[in-house]
Amino acid sequence: MSRTVSSWILSSARNSIVLQGKGHLYSIHIPNRNKIKWKLVLSKTRLYPAGSCSLDNTFSLKKAFRHTSTEEEHFSFQLSASQINDVLRAGELSHKILYLNGKNANSVLRFESNQLASNTPIEDRRSAATCLQTKGMMFGVFDGHAGSACAQAVSERLLHYIAVSLMSRQTLEEIELAVECMKPVLPILQWHKHPNDVEYREITSQYFENLRVYWQHLLDLDTEPGFSLEEAMICAFKRLDSDISLEVQAPQENELMRNIALQVAFSGATACVAHIDGVHLHVANTGDCRAILGVHEEDGTWSTLPLTRDHNAFDEFEIRRLKREHPRSEEKTLFVNDRLLGILMPSRAFGDVQLKWSKELQHSILENSCDVEALNIYQYVPPNYHTPPYLTAEPEVTYHKLRSKDKFLVIASDGLWEMLSNEKVVNLVAGHLTELNVQKPQLAFEKPVNLGYMHSLLLQRKNRGIASLDQNIATHLIRHAIGSNEYGEVDQEKLAAMLTLPEDLARMYRDDITVTVVYFNSETIENYYRNN
Repeated sequence: MSRTVSSWILSSARNSIVLQGKGHLYSIHIPNRNKIKWKLVLSKTRLYPAGSCSLDNTFSLKKAFRHTSTEEEHFSFQLSASQINDVLRAGELSHKILYLNGKNANSVLRFESNQLASNTPIEDRRSAATCLQTKGMMFGVFDGHAGSACAQAVSERLLHYIAVSLMSRQTLEEIELAVECMKPVLPILQWHKHPNDVEYREITSQYFENLRVYWQHLLDLDTEPGFSLEEAMICAFKRLDSDISLEVQAPQENELMRNIALQVAFSGATACVAHIDGVHLHVANTGDCRAILGVHEEDGTWSTLPLTRDHNAFDEFEIRRLKREHPRSEEKTLFVNDRLLGILMPSRAFGDVQLKWSKELQHSILENSCDVEALNIYQYVPPNYHTPPYLTAEPEVTYHKLRSKDKFLVIASDGLWEMLSNEKVVNLVAGHLTELNVQKPQLAFEKPVNLGYMHSLLLQRKNRGIASLDQNIATHLIRHAIGSNEYGEVDQEKLAAMLTLPEDLARMYRDDITVTVVYFNSETIENYYRNN
């Protein structure tokens, strides 16, 4: 990005040039001769009381370099290479699977993840966990809209619902007995979290009680062996969304918990969750997050295998599904300006009760609530709202049996896919793998070692690009997503400009981005086929 382009970004904002927004929920652009406002219709209000953990602190390092408004007197897009790296790497998370007795029976070798905020605070969430009472690992990416509340709740709760759905009757009975006798409960998941990941500590007990009601329901079904993995994921998604809706309708004396329940239900989130158990990969998707496989073909080329469909107005299957579910008289109003009822980009999501409840129920809940305006809950019933629900959280589940040529899985929010194609993402990950393997530092010292020789080795290493290579592949993808020029190369000036965009402008150029890349253990996969 040249200085001319950087200057154009700033002047376009100050002169109120209307640009295409990338938000899930529609935004209101308010032109003014003196300033521009890009205002999300629904909540960005923090959910935490004074003294508790706040999302604003999660990426404080990144905000240190970011302007708050295009109206600032001394506005600059300049960042040093070191500052750029600090911003990009603040949300890095990686985890390598431990080897047992020199062997690793897990088909997951390691995973790497990262996030970059556009909204303040970031509305995306991510989760990764190992199942302790059942087999496998789970990875999730959650793209919030109208605030972070729903994505936060779903990221904390959904993996538990899936794990419980997969448990044997005996395990569920043991857990229920422990709760009844007030004994320690068997841990369900081992979480792999970033140090700055936050959770709703104030409402954890209520979430646990509702999870308990769910496993009690499963025990009442009196079925064994229970759900298939696909059935478990679908049931977990639908049950959690139902609980989100019911929790806000239930009487609640605690005002904080009541407010959180309101904001969770009236905001929304899309979700993509992968469950990996040996060679068995299941991906459940609701909305427009996306999962793809990187496949290394026998001829040495790389190919892409999509595992999800984007649920939106551009998907013919979704259009036909919604038309089947609503009267013919509504066919022309289901999607307006490529949005569901003219409001929402994804056609499946958690929360968003204003597109699921009747008008009467919405009015009743909000009328009896405390200061809804203070919570930034937007009271709006779209035109042509006749036969709700228009939105569902039911996922599509894809099954894939892993092969030795399946090398990695990429799950990301739509902020990445708006910038990079599936093929570009796979090529970037594949190229990064090659560079890491080729450019591993192998310093064979000559004797005697002198300062000049060491300096020569360091220069060679620097020239090979090792010093600037992101070790975390998710960071590498985000760097290319926001910093690539028309030749596919990272432009440092464009990267700096995109990272320093002020809060009233950033959302016009990029969305929150969350990426998790899971690498597979080819040896374990080959052993499976060899032994079976």
